[in-house]
Amino acid sequence: MRLEKCWFCSSTIYPGHGIQFVRNDAKIFRFCRSKCHKNFKMKRNPRKVKWTKAYRRLHGKDLTQDSTFEFERKRNRPERYDRTVVEQTLKAMKKIDEVRVAREAKFWENRRKGKKVKEMKEAVRELDQNISLVQAPETLLKESTSAEKIKVRVQKPKNVEHNPMESE
Repeated sequence: MRLEKCWFCSSTIYPGHGIQFVRNDAKIFRFCRSKCHKNFKMKRNPRKVKWTKAYRRLHGKDLTQDSTFEFERKRNRPERYDRTVVEQTLKAMKKIDEVRVAREAKFWENRRKGKKVKEMKEAVRELDQNISLVQAPETLLKESTSAEKIKVRVQKPKNVEHNPMESE
């Protein structure tokens, strides 16, 4: 069974599924579904469409470029038995697993870092707006009396006894 990759979103296409488009220069484009085919016809760039794997890889949202996955692929190949190689492989597997877990934790920490700062700013802003709900009323009164007094000039309105416009 041959599994193909979608040209647009890089997902797997199983036999009997998808659409195939052949251009005049004999280049073959395979699409997993009509959504990808229509986006291709609209000349959209897969690296700018957020749901594609190309976008996720380009913007650091995916762990596809992690080098520890290469070691896992190598592990699946059958090789001749050698005691020293097996011993080294078992040590390496433990180390690779530790590295992968640490990298994944760091990845998710970096992803969440921006959100923590944003949430903190929003919390501070909301606290500033609603400080009267948190502080006791006595402290607010003390702050208002100790504040500097501002001098404001107030002009008295002129007394107009007779306004010729009102009489008409």
